[in-house]
Amino acid sequence: MLSDVMEDYLKAIYQLQRETDERIKTSAIAEELDVTSPTVTSMLDKLEERGFVDREKYRGVTLTDEGETVALEVVRHHRLLEAYLTEHLDYDWAEVHEEADRLEHHISEDFEARVADALGQPTVDPHGSPIPSADLEPPERPDGKSVTEFEEGDVVVVEEVADRDADVLSYLADHGVEPGVELEIVEVAPFGMITARSSEHDESVSLPDTVAHHVRVARGAEIEQ
Repeated sequence: MLSDVMEDYLKAIYQLQRETDERIKTSAIAEELDVTSPTVTSMLDKLEERGFVDREKYRGVTLTDEGETVALEVVRHHRLLEAYLTEHLDYDWAEVHEEADRLEHHISEDFEARVADALGQPTVDPHGSPIPSADLEPPERPDGKSVTEFEEGDVVVVEEVADRDADVLSYLADHGVEPGVELEIVEVAPFGMITARSSEHDESVSLPDTVAHHVRVARGAEIEQ
């Protein structure tokens, strides 16, 4: 049986792998989990010994098939819980990440199935992140890009917002930047600030780089002036 901490590491590696085709460095895992690199190295030793990760010296790690299956199950629990807390218990979308983190390791497969049924078998969580299927097949990697990759005049649709920072989520929600919302890029400043107009609030919102990197979008239709 895996500990909660081991599952957290496998989930973190899975999420980092979704963003790159490269092996995942120890430093990236340490940053993701807010721990030290020696702590990560010690845990990777244990995970490698149990066959959950494949390591190459100085190049980093990837999940084995077994490690990916464990990670997908934890991610499925987490995202279903976020959806249930939001839709049925009136949690704000900025609150659900930490609550789901605490619960994801401790629900049964029967409870998971009942939650999925109660929600109508959702395919994404409240933040737009794909929910792995019940058979734990990896979801396709989203086509969306960071909003920072677009230019003035571009019209985009928000697909996904990273759920790890409650303050960022609250800021985005207050300004109508949520999955499904259309944004027009009004200005891209040279000092790392994007100004966009939300179709939800019909007002401009300032997105510093530290916030904008949390927002993944796809190109949308043109907005009539």
